[in-house]
Amino acid sequence: MGRLTEKKWFIWLSAYWFLFPVVGFLILAAGVFFGYGERCYIAVHDNMDLFLAQFQMLKNTDSFFKHGVDVPFLGGVSRDYLPSELSLYSMLYMILPTYTAYAVGILLKILIGMFSFRQLAKELYPERYMKYRPLVYMTGFGYGMLWVFPAFGFAFASIPLCVWLLVKVYTKQGKGWYVALFVYPLVSYFSYHGIFILGYLVIAIIWLSVRDKKPAWTLMAGLVVLALGYVVCEYRLFGQMLFSDEVTIRSSIVNASLTFPEIIKEIGVVWREGIFHADSVHGKVVLPVCVVYFLVHNGMYLWKKQGREIFRDRFNFIMAFILFNSVIYGLYDFEPLRCLVETLIPPLEGWQFNRTIFFNPFLWYAALFVALIRLYDAGMWQTWLANGIVCLAVLVIILTPNRYNDLYQTCRNRAYEYFHGTEVDEFSYSQFYARELFERAKEEVSYEGEWAAAYGFHPAVLEYNGIATLDGYLGFYPQQYKEDFRKVIAPALERVEATRIYYDDWGARVYLYSGTDLSIVNATKTVYATDYDIYIDAQAFKELGGKYIFSRLELTNAKEAGLSLLANCQARDGSCEVYIYEVGNS
Repeated sequence: MGRLTEKKWFIWLSAYWFLFPVVGFLILAAGVFFGYGERCYIAVHDNMDLFLAQFQMLKNTDSFFKHGVDVPFLGGVSRDYLPSELSLYSMLYMILPTYTAYAVGILLKILIGMFSFRQLAKELYPERYMKYRPLVYMTGFGYGMLWVFPAFGFAFASIPLCVWLLVKVYTKQGKGWYVALFVYPLVSYFSYHGIFILGYLVIAIIWLSVRDKKPAWTLMAGLVVLALGYVVCEYRLFGQMLFSDEVTIRSSIVNASLTFPEIIKEIGVVWREGIFHADSVHGKVVLPVCVVYFLVHNGMYLWKKQGREIFRDRFNFIMAFILFNSVIYGLYDFEPLRCLVETLIPPLEGWQFNRTIFFNPFLWYAALFVALIRLYDAGMWQTWLANGIVCLAVLVIILTPNRYNDLYQTCRNRAYEYFHGTEVDEFSYSQFYARELFERAKEEVSYEGEWAAAYGFHPAVLEYNGIATLDGYLGFYPQQYKEDFRKVIAPALERVEATRIYYDDWGARVYLYSGTDLSIVNATKTVYATDYDIYIDAQAFKELGGKYIFSRLELTNAKEAGLSLLANCQARDGSCEVYIYEVGNS
């Protein structure tokens, strides 16, 4: 009886071993994010300095569902420029406190990735799914965990979900799948993924219609349904893109123009390393495994004189797709091609069609999965080898300290503080936004909604704390405002050519820039500035309606710049200090 019980346990563990790393990691992550709470260290770049503050601002002003209103940053920009309320990610911020919504979003992204990967694998390998199940869950777990652009994590994680729904539609498995396809954009994002999904779908329709010698009517209907879903879920974006005659900064953005050798190099780099917004962490395990398998597998085709099979192999198709996306990324910096796209489709002026690279994280892990299931089919020891490879790939994802790996950064910083008895120089979430500090600062000057700007802080800090800002960070806003604000910062831009190019050629970060340093905004307790002077046109600032400047630096030329110090406050933990200046009252 004892041996029988042990045998049953061994069989159960062999079938469900993958549950231990998956559940264990989710418990660990939840424990860290909710145990430390706002003392966690969260990525700032394109995250806390951007979307988190915008969601909090929408909450502060109760503007999630409002129409025809402006939100209090960038001098009052239309609510339509901010994320749609018809998004699952946005909904988290409607119903939960901002930090809680962010932490829940990380965990939910992992679950969406696993579910999506599971459903697609089960659809494509129905008869062998139970055999492949551990590999399905571990690969989907790794893919869902990838530390990609947090605000669009759901869109990345749900790509296999979209493919699954399209397969259901193509194989005529019921009208209900069209409904599911219609609501899919709730977890997607048109500018990053949707427009490319629709484009790829058009190519698939043409190819399948030619192959099957009959129109792919079901996919054609699916194309229309999915497109309508995106229009409905992101109606604000479509309204701005198609029905607004307002010129935006997209018209003035200057993109790189590389030489052919530089383009080739860029293609190789992005194929090998990916990009930070879509960091697939594939270079250490996934890429070597896929390359070795590619060479061995196709070498066997040639050895057996089955060269035609190379062009029919699913793994080879995925690898070709990865290369195609990498090539498109490089060609985006080929100016004649970019100009051709903008000429043929004017509404897409400034549109980054190189975002096809955002599909490569899914494709790398899909390729790994296909290679490893073939190891599963080869024998018992190959099965354990495949399990070891996928576990190693997941471990690399967990331990790679890339930009958005908040779990790693928090654990590392907290461990340092525990063993050294002192805090790291970086700001935690609560220290970055410093709510208690800014509440006292607002009380000091009896703040009542007047327009302000940040110096030494990201404008997002002010926005998060209910302060209306003339500055801000947004990749899509009126060109006229960019030019108006430029008058305010002209003295600084004239002193630092790199900053002038940065603002004039891009302009998404509408900041008060230093006239000496390239950047004085950072997420550290130490202030890294060599010059405590400020270079602004105070009169231009006042003409935009500005009254206050919340500065992290005690300005040495405040009087000369037309500013007067009203108050200064220090955070209770000493992590930062704010000086409040009034403009035009020196």
